[in-house]
Amino acid sequence: MKTYTHIFFDLDHTLWDFEKNSEETIYHLFEEFKLSRYDFTCSDFFKKYSYVNKRLWQLYNAGKVNQEQLRRTRFTKTLRDLGVPQSEIPFELEEEYLRICPTKSAVFPFTYETLTYLKSKYELHIITNGFKDSQAQKITSSNLHPYFGEVITSECTGFAKPDKRIFQHALERANCTAKNCLMVGDNLEADILGAQNAGIDQVFFNPEKKKHPLKATYEISCLSELQRIL
Repeated sequence: MKTYTHIFFDLDHTLWDFEKNSEETIYHLFEEFKLSRYDFTCSDFFKKYSYVNKRLWQLYNAGKVNQEQLRRTRFTKTLRDLGVPQSEIPFELEEEYLRICPTKSAVFPFTYETLTYLKSKYELHIITNGFKDSQAQKITSSNLHPYFGEVITSECTGFAKPDKRIFQHALERANCTAKNCLMVGDNLEADILGAQNAGIDQVFFNPEKKKHPLKATYEISCLSELQRIL
């Protein structure tokens, strides 16, 4: 077992429960903008949005779209795919989503207990491909800010995971080396491969226990398992 001194966490889908918080927001928007007048349900709206948003984030992580393009496109494409005419798509949808969703506070089970345990032994930080303002709001709304030192965002560094330069920047900010830190995340490409490319050990957070070919340093299905590893 290596002696770790610093632990980096991804935020969305690892600590902050993006799916639950996003679903609550989408259901609110469905009612607020009276989307029931169209031929799809709120569940249809959420499923389509989740699909479109995930694909756009994959493109963002690969450097193929930027922040503005992602935000401008996701609701327009979602509603167009659901049959809403372009002229009837409310342009305020994205603004309202960005206002409401980051204020949600749901986190994964055992998040606070695990962070409390780790905080007494390690320096904790966040590396996220999310955008600065929304990620700061999420951290505040879910009361995660007391646990973390550095919060590294792709927007501020100019590099997105899995680019090893965002990890190198994080190491410099945290004043540590790759050999004495650990990356915890849910995304095999962005978090796990990205950390591997930077020479950092990894913990793959896999709550759905999906099968995959990649070998991470450690793999867990519940955050509380970090207490066993560390």
